[in-house]
Parts: sequence; structure tokens; C-alpha cells
Amino acid sequence: MSFRAINQKYLEPGSQILMVLGIVALCQPWNMTLHTYGLTIILIGLIGFNITSKIAPEEQAGTGHAGDARNPGAQH
Repeated sequence: MSFRAINQKYLEPGSQILMVLGIVALCQPWNMTLHTYGLTIILIGLIGFNITSKIAPEEQAGTGHAGDARNPGAQH
């Protein structure tokens, strides 16, 4: 499994989940420690998402000029 596939499958959704958990930690009224670090958790998730979303997904096999075979009358 390549780094791009790991990024697309685990890292990008993980950073999104971390942002949501930061919002939950910030808004919950029971634990002051979670409330104190809620904004920090959101920012770490946001920075992680900004980095992981810039990594292009892995190229699929068979891409390139395969469009010519599906649409032989296409203008180039």
C-alpha cells in the first residue's frame, strides 16, 4: 500500500474526525481539561487536513488515453 493510498484511506478522514472531536470537546460541559484543549484539538485537525488534502490521490490503472476507446469520435 502506497503513502497516497494510506493518506486517502486513513489520514485525511482521521484529521476530519479529529476536528469534529475537537468541537465536541470544546462544547461539552463535564470535563474542564477537554474544554481547555478543545481549540488545540480543532487546530491540529485543521492543519492535518490542510496538509493531507493537498496530496493527490493515487492514479488508477488504465487512465490516460482510455477516453479515446470509449469515445472514438471525440475531437482533440
